[in-house]
Amino acid sequence: MTTDSDGFPPPPALVEHARRFYAEGGTPAVPRVAATVLLLRPAGDDFEVYVIRRVAAMAFGGVYAFPGGGVDPSDSQTHLDWAGPAPAAWGERVALSPAAAQAVVCAAAREVFEEAGVLLAGPDADTVVGDVSGDDWEAARQDLVARRVGFADLLASRGLTLRSDLLLPWSRWVTPEFEPRRFDTYFFVALLPVGQRTRDVSGEADHTMWIRPTDALARAEAGEIAMLPPTMINLAEVLAAGDLAGVARAAAGRDVVAPITPRLTGLDGDDPRFLLP
Repeated sequence: MTTDSDGFPPPPALVEHARRFYAEGGTPAVPRVAATVLLLRPAGDDFEVYVIRRVAAMAFGGVYAFPGGGVDPSDSQTHLDWAGPAPAAWGERVALSPAAAQAVVCAAAREVFEEAGVLLAGPDADTVVGDVSGDDWEAARQDLVARRVGFADLLASRGLTLRSDLLLPWSRWVTPEFEPRRFDTYFFVALLPVGQRTRDVSGEADHTMWIRPTDALARAEAGEIAMLPPTMINLAEVLAAGDLAGVARAAAGRDVVAPITPRLTGLDGDDPRFLLP
């Protein structure tokens, strides 16, 4: 990623949002806690990441991002079979209460199933379920999306354990104050389980693809695809890790407590730029 000390240009729609917000003396919305997942898979000597383009009518529509969404508060109290670090250990890692940490981890796992058809769960703490692309699983996924069934109930009905150890915390970003919808988002990385495959099932997306981080960044910088700062920076950081083993090693030492918020400058001129702390 070839950014410099002057930052990088934001999408025009965000510039208009910001100018209107400050001109009208707007009050920042309270960020909603969310979780998103950089789903990775090997690709020869390299690796790829799964991205989806949100439909234009949605918040952040028209840009490529990772599967993710808002945390369901009910997940904080839900009892479910759990493998990997306990909610208390997760809480220490991300500076949240055990209940809040559980909700964030559950949201990450649920969203990657809802939006990519990938399930980070297995019959026990050492295995992962195989192919989940059949009609029966698709019906269960649709019930989950429609909230006719909870994530814990879905797992329990199939005798599955949530594999929280398959999620590695990566970063935390907070949407700039001028956005009408704001999110306090925890980013995770996860490896696509063997035997599973992504499916273009999200009703919130109009295009999905697997792409090498270096290619995604090159296309974004060339203006071929649109991406927001959190997506581009996180892509650049997993790319810098070198390979999938390097990503896992890097995740262990990442700061996921201090939030990162892009700052938009130069709104009075013709060249507004996003700057990072």
